[in-house]
Amino acid sequence: MNYPSRLLTLLASSAFFAFSLCLFTLAPSHPLLGGELDQTFRSMRFRCVGPFRAGRSLAVASHPSDRMTYYFGATGGGVFKSSDGGDTWVDITDTNFRTSSIGAICIAPSDPNVIYVGTGETDIRGNISMGDGLYRSTDAGVSWSHVGLTGTQAIADIIVHPDDANTVLVSAMGHVFGANSERGIFKSTDGGASWRKVLFRNDSTGGLTLKMDPTNPRIIYASLWQAYRNGWSMSSGGEGSGLYKSTDGGETWKDLTKNPGMPKGIIGKICVDVSPAQKNLVWAMIENANGGLFKSTNGGASWQRTSTDANIRQRPWYFNHVYADPKNADVVYVLNVGMHKSINGGSTFFGIGTNHADHHDMWI
Repeated sequence: MNYPSRLLTLLASSAFFAFSLCLFTLAPSHPLLGGELDQTFRSMRFRCVGPFRAGRSLAVASHPSDRMTYYFGATGGGVFKSSDGGDTWVDITDTNFRTSSIGAICIAPSDPNVIYVGTGETDIRGNISMGDGLYRSTDAGVSWSHVGLTGTQAIADIIVHPDDANTVLVSAMGHVFGANSERGIFKSTDGGASWRKVLFRNDSTGGLTLKMDPTNPRIIYASLWQAYRNGWSMSSGGEGSGLYKSTDGGETWKDLTKNPGMPKGIIGKICVDVSPAQKNLVWAMIENANGGLFKSTNGGASWQRTSTDANIRQRPWYFNHVYADPKNADVVYVLNVGMHKSINGGSTFFGIGTNHADHHDMWI
């Protein structure tokens, strides 16, 4: 079933150790879309569609053309699939995966039967579970193959070329509790049969966000994050952290971190998104003493800080996620303890009520 005039939002959240997904269909005239409130839709609210399991989720994804098919990954419960718009959910990995901790899910745009799942959690609480690399399905989750990157332990993001289901880039955080070299940005052109490390800083800095320009698959943005935990503390930020851009499909990278408008000093966690609604519009949530939400209108050449709102900046090592609206360049979402939305280019934000606190991922 298609919803050509509506925006379907899928949120992953956690609160009080109860996990659920929140689903909400927004009418074109709803104020969250920037129009006037239509009385017909006044009563519509986010609703919990389950499943009711302990834990949290960092990964949600949707079939590119079937708006009734969704996937989510729990940090301790594997991958679930719904084929009826979220009414029912079925576990699809318990008999195939060697780990239950899921960090990222990506469906190949050119062939939605091809799904990549990265294991391990990268919102690094003290109680996270480790992963064992990347899995691939070619039959929409019926069966799975392990396709490498075992030593990464925590995969944060995955992108697949829009025309080639075998070309995939993976952002790997690496070992959270110690240094290791199997971290950074990896690329495969044969569906995971072999991998090349294409972006790496040091053995204490891992890959975090990966975003492809919707208008040009050769343009890719990636963030690296220097962070670790031990039994009594954590550290977020360091010389290894930064934001990078590739214009050749991830083969080579340019550091954007020192570009005009970027904050100075120690950089921590950076999450980035590219607007489908306006060419060269890039959003970045940056952890820094002078951090907040930053915007670039020239593909990262220069930046402007648009918001220092404490509601979108708190606990950046755990949240900090930003999402561009696909239709309106002035609309941007930031996930934190609450879900926040701006309709004026990131200048001000208002909260959107959901069933839970703590919001970690979003699909529009």
